[in-house]
Amino acid sequence: MTYGATFPLLRKAAGAHWTDYTYHAFVQGLGDGTLPRASYLRYLVQDYLYLIQYGRAWALAVTKADTLEDMRDCARTVQSLIGTEIHLHVQTCAAAGISEAMLFATEETFATIAYTRFVLDAGHSGDFLDLLMALAPCAFGYAEIGARLGAAPHAPDYQDWIANYAGDHFQESCLRIGTMLDRAVAHRLGPDPESHPRWPGLCARYTTATRLESAFWQMGLTG
Repeated sequence: MTYGATFPLLRKAAGAHWTDYTYHAFVQGLGDGTLPRASYLRYLVQDYLYLIQYGRAWALAVTKADTLEDMRDCARTVQSLIGTEIHLHVQTCAAAGISEAMLFATEETFATIAYTRFVLDAGHSGDFLDLLMALAPCAFGYAEIGARLGAAPHAPDYQDWIANYAGDHFQESCLRIGTMLDRAVAHRLGPDPESHPRWPGLCARYTTATRLESAFWQMGLTG
């Protein structure tokens, strides 16, 4: 899937960083079942904390949006994150003896802090489009990874994770985000975004968020 017209342009601009992110050793381990369980749980705990901050950033996007349609889409994304996606983390960790209270009380790693504060800073210091560029790599990357792993033969070890991100609910959410991003780009940059003076800076923001995604996988893999 392309998740809109803007996403392929951003993926191209990110270059090898996008491949590093979406084909990271952590991701490969999810697919073939070789990812150590301890690494997976370490990632889930930190991703629970990440989703809290990510949800706050999408809530900030509600206040940055120019139209009621964008406000509604951002609000739906917040609800999807904290009402649906986060349950995978809570349930899996609970089965491993880690309660939600323990999850919430866990100290954030530097990788979690760096990524989430980068996203929030993009929203506080920039406009709606700046914030979307920092938010989008997580949504599009997970959707792309989920679709790829879900369509290929994979080990059953991490089937719940794969099914969650390959599933219709998450994929439709990312299609909606892609449409919203297209609207925001057309509104602010016009029909030829790559020729706009803001485009290189927006691509740089998207690419930095992509690099931070890779660092997050690495944190899960090796601590």
